[in-house]
Amino acid sequence: MRKISLINTLKKTFKEKSISKNKKQSKKKKIKTISKTKKNKTILKTKKIKTINKLTKSTNQKKVTKVKSSKIEKKENTETSANLLRISKNNEQKPEIKKVKKQGTEKKLYKIKDYVVYPKHGVGQITEFKKMNIGGIEIETYILKFEKDKANGMVPVNKQSHLRPLATINQVNKCISILKSKPKIKRSMWSRRAQEYEAKISSGKIYELAEVVRDLNKGDDLMVDQSYSERQLFEKAYDRILTEFQIVLNLNLEDTQKKLDKALKRNLEKQIQKIENKPSEEEISQEVTE
Repeated sequence: MRKISLINTLKKTFKEKSISKNKKQSKKKKIKTISKTKKNKTILKTKKIKTINKLTKSTNQKKVTKVKSSKIEKKENTETSANLLRISKNNEQKPEIKKVKKQGTEKKLYKIKDYVVYPKHGVGQITEFKKMNIGGIEIETYILKFEKDKANGMVPVNKQSHLRPLATINQVNKCISILKSKPKIKRSMWSRRAQEYEAKISSGKIYELAEVVRDLNKGDDLMVDQSYSERQLFEKAYDRILTEFQIVLNLNLEDTQKKLDKALKRNLEKQIQKIENKPSEEEISQEVTE
């Protein structure tokens, strides 16, 4: 029989226990490390998922904002186009509509068969009064006849202030003295002077007409050059003043023309020749007796 030693057995048991403890501790360590790695993996996965979700949300938001901005721009464009077409109601000023069925009554200053000066056309005669309906409004008018132009004109009674009566004999005498005076010609461009002459003619004032005739008169001086427009303005003013003088002085056209030409010193040589060429009354009586 072998001898069993207690020391050896004890040693063996202690060794076994220590080995088992070491194994257990190693196993626990491994389990802990595995659990840590698993936890880290899960944390990483969750982080990735969160980042992906954030990215998707941001992209979706960008798309939504783009769509919204495009819609807003479209709306703004439509609104601006509509605003351009429409006038804002706040700035609108509705015109006051006044219904006038009759013209304002005024006293008639002129009678039928009266001669009147209308500045734009010259001397005319009132032939009749006429009531007319224009746009639902009754208007009283003077009907004028211009013999020289062979035309008729209408002037409402409420605008009879544009007309003027014929000049008096004293005014005619003053006009003749203006015609006899020296011309006052400005040293300016012809275009400016022509405008001034035209304004004087269209004013209808007899003294201004006389001034235009005096300034544009060249007399019998054939050496002086006269443009077409200058001659045209002179003839226009001359004819206007001649017709008025004829009616006021109650003379023939030839006599009034002679009187004007004498004041302007025009055609004097022709008049002298006519007087010289006319045979005397004594010569005519002698020829008849023979």
